[in-house]
Amino acid sequence: MIKILGRSSTIVPTDTNIIRPRGQIKPPTSENPIFSETKRLDFEVEIGVIIGKNNKMGHPIKLKEASSHVFGLVLLNDWSARDVQAWEYVPLGPFLAKNFATTISPWIITLEALEPFIVDLPAQDPKPLPYLYDENLKSWNIPINVLLKTRNSENYHKISETNYKYMYWTINQQIAHHTVTGCQLNVGDILGSGTISGTEPKSYGSLFELTNGGKEKIKIGENEERIWIEDYDEINFNAEIKGDGYVIGFGDCKGTILPANPIEEYY
Repeated sequence: MIKILGRSSTIVPTDTNIIRPRGQIKPPTSENPIFSETKRLDFEVEIGVIIGKNNKMGHPIKLKEASSHVFGLVLLNDWSARDVQAWEYVPLGPFLAKNFATTISPWIITLEALEPFIVDLPAQDPKPLPYLYDENLKSWNIPINVLLKTRNSENYHKISETNYKYMYWTINQQIAHHTVTGCQLNVGDILGSGTISGTEPKSYGSLFELTNGGKEKIKIGENEERIWIEDYDEINFNAEIKGDGYVIGFGDCKGTILPANPIEEYY
């Protein structure tokens, strides 16, 4: 439903280069896991929610009060090593598949600025439990482009166009759910929305979805194809919302993948 990023040390601003991570993976042809650089590096299109007001530990944030705890929104790329994630998910959980880097855009957009772009969401079925139930489900029309530039290209190529309005759960519901156990949110915490994907293939928010789990290549420009992110690929998210005579921009959420560190750095 939602995730709070469990570390601040590798949440980085746009234009920060990302070194391809190494970790434990289990290739289909191997009986045991091996230590290797990730072969299945991916992006995830998300919105980051910046918390602007604390709640007290042991006391949840009610759904109707959740928006008052939000300082604003950013674009967020929750880079993912899918092969590390697949092996470590049981029993360890997917932390190492994501803790190496998360990129955010430079501008924090307030909810007040987004008011003209509010959209209604359809009713949720099944009906959520009372602490999550909202009879007026609202979100925002925030179109997000996903662009990829290879080392052989001078130009970006759009590989997906998604929209925050496709999310099933609202920000208020996500905050209420995250704190229902009494978890404290502090000023400056960042909550990731989870992957934003539409219903059409060109609106999916990750390569995992765009390539049908790594089974189908997607075309990049005229001469290249991709299943996963390769070294020196640059991934860029951008979002511009057009109002009446003005544009609200989040700025780029951009990072270039560099080759993995030499194996000598590890042992």
